[in-house]
Amino acid sequence: MDRPSIRIWRPATTYVLIGGLVALLVASVIAYIVATFQPTTLVRVGSGAYSVWVANTEAERIQGLSGVKELSKNGGLLMAFPEDGKWGIWMKDMYVPLDIVWLDSKKKVVHIVTDASPELSTTKTFVPKDPSRYVLELPAGSVQKAGIKRGMLADFSDQETGDSF
Repeated sequence: MDRPSIRIWRPATTYVLIGGLVALLVASVIAYIVATFQPTTLVRVGSGAYSVWVANTEAERIQGLSGVKELSKNGGLLMAFPEDGKWGIWMKDMYVPLDIVWLDSKKKVVHIVTDASPELSTTKTFVPKDPSRYVLELPAGSVQKAGIKRGMLADFSDQETGDSF
């Protein structure tokens, strides 16, 4: 007597499994993109134009560019503080040398440090002579290349909305 065969695995099950795996992969890629790519702001100062990440929160400012192993020649970070102060910058967990530009609330350059070395990460904090509202971190050599000097004005505009801040 023949036993009836029981089919547990059906073609529809295969399609459901593949569809679920594809959905999981797509969701993972979207989560990675959202977590990795922050909005950028266009900063113009001297003859340079830089597409920089903006650090508005204390956590973002503390993180800064720590852990970044490569920075594009027109990239960087703009730290925006809630009030004027002599905001110190350190090179903790940095891999690339930076030029650091402090700007007051009117976006005027008030202090510059060039070629801040990652080797100084545990021994040096760079502090401006005058109060500032913003700190712009750029790849080393940017200040000289763009002719950035004390007293120059910078312009920030959000690439998504075109608004200045």
